Amino acid sequence: MIVVAVIGLLAIIAIPCFARARERSLNTRFVADLQVAKAAFIEYAADHGTYPPDTMPGVVPNGMADYLRRIAWTEPPTIGGQWDWDNAQFGFKAGVSVYHPTASIAQMTEIDQMIDDGNLATGDFRSRTDGYIGIIEQ
Repeated sequence: MIVVAVIGLLAIIAIPCFARARERSLNTRFVADLQVAKAAFIEYAADHGTYPPDTMPGVVPNGMADYLRRIAWTEPPTIGGQWDWDNAQFGFKAGVSVYHPTASIAQMTEIDQMIDDGNLATGDFRSRTDGYIGIIEQ
């Protein structure tokens, strides 16, 4: 009986730690994927002299398939929602967004701290209508 109680107490302590470690891992993966996506659009612009036209969420912009081969653009990112390319949207010249993510505001703020200033209203990663945007060019 004592052994079962000790195991139960250890489980109560360990489960939140494992959940937190999993969330940190998902956040790190998202930040890495965002950087890969931003680099792909920058490379496209360097090759073509312009960014591709704006598209709907989850749609690979014309000509970007080869550039986005290292990221599953049509699959949900680790924070949920859909990847979205924003050209001349939300007051920015270019940015990679996540449309309708399922992550909490607290989780998104932690992601912002990993990217820049921890404030979703300023910096290179900001909230936008129905999502968040990693700004490539203002």
